[in-house]
Amino acid sequence: MDLIETEFEVLDERFKRVNGDEWTQRLHTGCRWTEGPAYFPAGRYLVFSDIPNDRTLRWDETTGQIGVFRQPSQYSNGHTVDRNGRLISCEQGTRRVTRTEHDGSITVLASEFQGKRLNSPNDVVEHSDGSIWFTDPSYGIDSDYEGYQAESEIGGCHVYRVAPSGEVRIVADDFSRPNGLAFSADESLLYIADTRQDPSHLRVFRVGPDGTLAGGEIFATSDAGGFDGVRVDADGRVWAAAHDGLHCFDPDGTRIGKLRIPEICSNLTFGGARRNELFITASSSVYTLRVNVNGARYPR
Repeated sequence: MDLIETEFEVLDERFKRVNGDEWTQRLHTGCRWTEGPAYFPAGRYLVFSDIPNDRTLRWDETTGQIGVFRQPSQYSNGHTVDRNGRLISCEQGTRRVTRTEHDGSITVLASEFQGKRLNSPNDVVEHSDGSIWFTDPSYGIDSDYEGYQAESEIGGCHVYRVAPSGEVRIVADDFSRPNGLAFSADESLLYIADTRQDPSHLRVFRVGPDGTLAGGEIFATSDAGGFDGVRVDADGRVWAAAHDGLHCFDPDGTRIGKLRIPEICSNLTFGGARRNELFITASSSVYTLRVNVNGARYPR
């Protein structure tokens, strides 16, 4: 078990209320590029992607052991756990979004739009109405490193919503490389990272009752490489993975602090019994620490 000293960098007085363990634990290292942490409270375990190695790994909280959850994983990237305790995965290799049922079978939720294959689904969240929202940049088809090189059939990188009926539609089509996304606690807002813009930024949309988006203003910009994964805590703060760690923003868009990590951060999630265990995927490793804030609790 590796420990590093935790570094909370206070940029605004409001971040002084945010702290946690003095030491951050590195749970695992030796991967090529980690992504997509998803915590299962019922089983007390974390799954995460090692994309270029085409595998999904599993960390058992009760034993501290790491093992292979799925290999091949179809170059899975982002994951989430739905409200029924099932794993939702973005598979870059097969260019689809899938759900792993309780019996282990796989249900395909989305693989094409208007008869054209998706690019390479990247990150995913669930709404309380049962719809699945995901981003679809081209990273998995840009080369053979974390997918299969191919031309885009759709010709753009969009954000999609899969309705409970199974209908797939575009909800935002003006992104360069849409990446991480997260709802506010009341689901009235949706934050989406656009990684390849200069500077990389987070945009915020108002979510309509019919599943449409409005607005899309820039919420925050990065001062350290591209934004990637995004999460929201119970007090409405927005956390975004960047090259120097996690950036924390007040709901008004002010960058109030950073949690420094010694690798490029790709994603994060709140887990544990009370959603106050922070799990961070970063380059070759996965880190965790307990913090004094809780992840947002969403409507059911």
